[in-house]
Amino acid sequence: MPETDNAVDPRTPPAAIPPNRRRVLATGAGAAALLGLAGRARAAAAPAPLSVRTSALAAPAQAPAQAQAPAPAPAPAPADLAPYASYWFPDSLPSGTPGPGIVWRSLSRWTPESDPDLAHNTSTVPLAQRFTPVPANRTARVGQARIASLVSFGPTAGNPSQGSPTADHYALTHWAYIDELVFWGGSAGEGIVLAPNAPVVDAAHRNGVRVLGNVFLPPVAYGGDLRWTRDLVRRDSLGRFPIADKLVQVARTYGFDGWFVNAETDGGDSELATRMREFLHALRAGGEPHGLRITWYDAMNSTGRVGWQGALNALNQDFFEDRAGKVADTMFVDFRWTPRTLAASGALADRLGRSRHELWAAVDTESRGWDSVVDWDAIVPRERDHVVGYGFYRPEWTRNHLTDRSPGAFHRADDRFWTGESLDPSRPAPAPDSGWRAPATVVADRSTVTELPFACSFNTGHGLRWYDGGRVVSDVPWNHLGLQDRLPGRRWAVDTAGARPSVTLDFAEAWRGGSSLLVEGVPTAPVIIGLHATRLPLTRGAVLELVHATGSSEPVTVEVGVAVREPSGPAGPVPYTWMPARTRDSGQGWRTTRAGLAALAGRTAYGLAVRITAPGRKPVVWRIGALSVHDETRTRRPAPPTAPVVDASARQDGRAWLRLSWRAAAGPAGRPRHYEVWRVLPDGTRRFLGGTCGTALYLPAVPRAGRERAAAFEVRAVDELYAVSEAARTTLVW
Repeated sequence: MPETDNAVDPRTPPAAIPPNRRRVLATGAGAAALLGLAGRARAAAAPAPLSVRTSALAAPAQAPAQAQAPAPAPAPAPADLAPYASYWFPDSLPSGTPGPGIVWRSLSRWTPESDPDLAHNTSTVPLAQRFTPVPANRTARVGQARIASLVSFGPTAGNPSQGSPTADHYALTHWAYIDELVFWGGSAGEGIVLAPNAPVVDAAHRNGVRVLGNVFLPPVAYGGDLRWTRDLVRRDSLGRFPIADKLVQVARTYGFDGWFVNAETDGGDSELATRMREFLHALRAGGEPHGLRITWYDAMNSTGRVGWQGALNALNQDFFEDRAGKVADTMFVDFRWTPRTLAASGALADRLGRSRHELWAAVDTESRGWDSVVDWDAIVPRERDHVVGYGFYRPEWTRNHLTDRSPGAFHRADDRFWTGESLDPSRPAPAPDSGWRAPATVVADRSTVTELPFACSFNTGHGLRWYDGGRVVSDVPWNHLGLQDRLPGRRWAVDTAGARPSVTLDFAEAWRGGSSLLVEGVPTAPVIIGLHATRLPLTRGAVLELVHATGSSEPVTVEVGVAVREPSGPAGPVPYTWMPARTRDSGQGWRTTRAGLAALAGRTAYGLAVRITAPGRKPVVWRIGALSVHDETRTRRPAPPTAPVVDASARQDGRAWLRLSWRAAAGPAGRPRHYEVWRVLPDGTRRFLGGTCGTALYLPAVPRAGRERAAAFEVRAVDELYAVSEAARTTLVW
């Protein structure tokens, strides 16, 4: 697999490596402000562009991956307070000096108390429970193959903890088809143990997807050193595995779900293999009570050497299941698999008493995406039971291959990758046996929409601007996956007897966040657009609200639909009940359509939809800005956060870089969905600066407003219906 090392070759002689970022910690005009943050600040050097190399894990004939284009450089700071995702070596550090923007850390010496970025890297969204609705088509299977996804969201070093001021980001939204996501990365020049950043975990958990950190022991050809493997599996004087304990502690403290263990450093022996297996048992024993999981990569085998099998077999089964029981929860089977080896692997899993779908057959999409040549029938045949599960390696190709990497272009490509060329999972396009077999045509989608209140503003977690109530309140591009909504899992199920309109996520206008759902076309018959699959218990006070806008002169009649039973079978029509509704203006050209659901009290909503009808055969442009279902008799404003404080700051040229923190809101309304930070200008104007699910936020390059004596900030809690609390205020004196 690739390793990301910020363009530093791990084999570069130490003398050629630029100075350690720690050496420039206290330089610059903001040094005095940083002295109270001992050990927290990072170097002023900006992260170098991400460089990707292909390791021995990839297929032998595969060409090296293309370098990923770097994000636009942030405004230079006098000293870099920005928090980044954490990465470590197990214990001993490399020889020499780290490259610019890199900090070498030892996991053996990590503690939560000494972690300066802990509040910025901690996920707060619990893992949601999922259910599986009746499939939208006849080829998607329930209870068979699932999908793992190995994604590099950024470089190992300098991967922002809480998003960044660019919309050019892999904003994954097709969680409905994913079982497990691995936060992929690591290199011998930076660090080989990676903890996922909080926005990824928060977004995944909101959709019921587990996220694993990565333990990557690189091939020797890419700087791998067997001492790091020995450090990982070292026992202490009491026979315990201290690094296993640290890995459990990191996952529990940061709030993610386990570890992907990839041992590709060759040169070991059977004794080391035995120690690795014992280490995995210790890691499992420590993590299982807390719901943590292990995925083992098919590299090291029972001889201690690296020999990729492309199978579960006698040489590697002890890392999956041994005589003492389960060792790893799942295994990622190397790309060298064949139809024969996968069939044998599934059969062996059966004999071991394990599910064959706990094996992920590697599917390499890094270089060619949906043009990748895959023997799908070896993994997920159409006419018989699935053989094993499968794992996408680097599906962020949907962003990386684009010339136009705008959010709209990315989501059009990503929808095609996950749904297929038809862009409608209820009507999948027939594909030749050698063509792309989109996930929506193979595995059944899942959903977490099971309780009131529920709301979605079609926010994808990135955008060109931030909108609030249809108004632009920040014109700065942004990304932060933790702010992403639970989007419809089926992109896009459309039912009409006439011409099918285009249905896309759009970034030109929004009601809240960065995006809306855009419907464009010339409908010649009523159009039903399926939205969320749900299991919502309906009460006498339940209401459904839809915020929408028409951007064309052609009028549109809008109805909202609720299904109180499921289709009779896969691909069957969803039996929606169409609700009478009243409409009011919401401002900025938006309208709110509201339907009372008292007549359905005591029943369960299994699906939500809209139906639009245009009386003439003229072009229609129509947007959905938000959808919500809630019990209006139980609505209350969230409690505000308390005690906001500027933890650290640096100033230069009329701008400030700062870290804010606050105490979590506590009240009868429960845990907030997220928090938002706003700037209050001297004239009273409010500007959105950012949001997070945690209780700390880094704010870069905040400009001084004229000759103001202090910058004023407001922190508010936001609930599931996007209602905001009273503000907690703090200031930064210039």
